[in-house]
Amino acid sequence: MNSTLNYQRLNNIIGWVVFLIASFVFLSTIEATASFWDCGEYIACAYKIEVGHPPGAPLFLLIGRFFSLFAFGNTAKAAMMVNSMSALCSSFTILFLFWSITALARKIVEKSGELTNGKMYAVFGAGAVGALAYTFTDSFWFSAVEGEVYAMSSFFTAIVFWCILKWEREADD
Repeated sequence: MNSTLNYQRLNNIIGWVVFLIASFVFLSTIEATASFWDCGEYIACAYKIEVGHPPGAPLFLLIGRFFSLFAFGNTAKAAMMVNSMSALCSSFTILFLFWSITALARKIVEKSGELTNGKMYAVFGAGAVGALAYTFTDSFWFSAVEGEVYAMSSFFTAIVFWCILKWEREADD
């Protein structure tokens, strides 16, 4: 039981460290204003609570409006706040990707016997390398730093997949 608690604690700590790394990278490289394509429309629609082009991404726009309130009325900062929302959604995607990788790797490792310290660190290494490699991929990074729906979509996909793995592990308990 002690080994399981130690694994769980380290898994949480390393996951949050990976999240902080991704957050630092994305928040320090966000677009200061709107990008050239749909981002400007999404940012303007979020700021004014208007309907964007179909399907409109209503949840994105509502959450984007919440983040735009942190511009405190400064319209020049509204785009940066919505872009920050995308950066944080992407950072949470990386967090849940890390936890998904470690859940899958642990499942593979436990098939060959007990989870030793060496195997545990291999699982964490796989999770960190996989999550950080995805952090720095070109297409993911670009969607992470601009006010577009892809970052939030990736976040919801990552959390649903992690929930599936979590449920599968604890379904029989």
